Amino acid sequence: MAINDYFTASDSRILQELGERLRALRLRKNITQEDLAQRALIAVGTVKALEQGKGKLSSLVAVLRELDSLQQLDRMIPANTISPLQIAAAKSKQPSLRMRARAKAPGRNHERDG
Repeated sequence: MAINDYFTASDSRILQELGERLRALRLRKNITQEDLAQRALIAVGTVKALEQGKGKLSSLVAVLRELDSLQQLDRMIPANTISPLQIAAAKSKQPSLRMRARAKAPGRNHERDG
């Protein structure tokens, strides 16, 4: 059963959902756990663990690579499109505020007579 609200779901429930989706993806591609394990260079038990919401991130990456689904990581955790250095550089290029000269005092003549 899909999760409707990830903020209220427990970590274990989210991991379970991730495992179920991984299993469904493997089945849609008509690949057995054994074939996937062999292609990803991991143990069959590791594939089973991932499908149960357990396992290491490195194993998940290997499996996603073999299922031709690494691009899904961009949806899961989008890349930062602008770096903090780019933000700082953009701010430094903004025009600075210019100060106005003081108004001349009334009655004072600043011209020199020669």
